[in-house]
Amino acid sequence: MDVDAIPPTGTCDVSTVGRRSGRTHRVEIWYVVIDDRLVLTGTPGARHWLANLRHHPRAVLHLREPSADHAVTAEEVTDPVARRRIAEEAWRLQPWYAEQPYSIDDWVERSPMVVLTAS
Repeated sequence: MDVDAIPPTGTCDVSTVGRRSGRTHRVEIWYVVIDDRLVLTGTPGARHWLANLRHHPRAVLHLREPSADHAVTAEEVTDPVARRRIAEEAWRLQPWYAEQPYSIDDWVERSPMVVLTAS
């Protein structure tokens, strides 16, 4: 997966394996490219896709532009400094994030944040 060929932000789908069901689940989500890494994130709160990736970190990323499917491995971002960097950059790249009723601190503390790498 060539991150340089991917727009800096957009929507994609990710297919995860259910932590309890073992079935494949596909969900639409925003991504951002930060520091040459593709990051899935969203508004603060619990997400089934994140719970699935914690249990089964291998997934499939379905890009829309350029249209392609990639086998990926997910790594949750837990370091507070890295989470702040991602939140601030995501707000800059994707203004929709900043328009939501959450502060940067809310994002740092409670948003799902996962880096995807080719596997």
